[in-house]
Amino acid sequence: MRHLMSPLDLSVEELDRLLDLANDIEANPSRYAHSCEGKKLATLFYEPSTRTRLSFEAAMLNLGGSVLGFSSADSSSAAKGESVSDTIRIISCYADICAMRHPKEGAPLVASMKSSIPVINAGDGGHQHPTQTLTDLLTIRSLKGRLDNFTIGLCGDLKFGRTVHSLIQALIRYPNVRFILISPEELRLPDNIRDGVLRKNNQDFREEVRLEDAIPELDLLYMTRVQRERFFNEEDYIRMKDFYILDREKMKLAKEDMLVLHPLPRVNEISTEVDDDPRAVYFKQAQYGVYVRMALILTLLEVEVC
Repeated sequence: MRHLMSPLDLSVEELDRLLDLANDIEANPSRYAHSCEGKKLATLFYEPSTRTRLSFEAAMLNLGGSVLGFSSADSSSAAKGESVSDTIRIISCYADICAMRHPKEGAPLVASMKSSIPVINAGDGGHQHPTQTLTDLLTIRSLKGRLDNFTIGLCGDLKFGRTVHSLIQALIRYPNVRFILISPEELRLPDNIRDGVLRKNNQDFREEVRLEDAIPELDLLYMTRVQRERFFNEEDYIRMKDFYILDREKMKLAKEDMLVLHPLPRVNEISTEVDDDPRAVYFKQAQYGVYVRMALILTLLEVEVC
């Protein structure tokens, strides 16, 4: 039995097989429509979520399985003081696989140590978001045709952005990926990622404050929102929230084939006028999230589809 806590839990070869499976699911959905009949997915979401929770549920339903779970801590026994360890022991009696989102870093890992079913980390605090990273990789590979030899700009909240942290750890395993880290000083990438991941692996990167100074060089722009729920001070959030706004004028500075990704939800950081630009692929990215989660469920449940 395997769990998924980090993108690094999958080797590059395993990751390639997973993405190949996701592409085949996209091309041949009917082939997989009954592959998880009789299987149940539990979604244990201690934090609010739209895309991640519903895409997991859509993935399992598309595979012919069923879903159960809760969408906030208040609607679970956590409100009564039940521990994550006890919750997962109970859920293991009811379901075959579990996706957990939790505000505390490491909570899904604790659950995996007590679980008798596969546990998927669906986001833990500002730490990791591995299935979003799988979604990002599938989007890039499907639309660019490769996961190497490009320059990617990561823009916005790089301090608390778990999607950014996971994506960096995944992409450093591919050759000739160059990072431009675009953020205000207060939201710079934390030292454990800058020094412990990028510098430790001799990765090519630089830091910028102005998006306009970086965008002409980029093959990919990964926008992120400033996350209100990670701030202790409302005044700091208000000061930072509109620091970056990608609009039509800034898009004129970009390459004709640059792609704009965003893990969503967006607030103000991408103007709606960008939505009609063919380089804006964040809604298509959300669809890829269903395919990759279908592939992950099949892989962790060791379901063979003939």
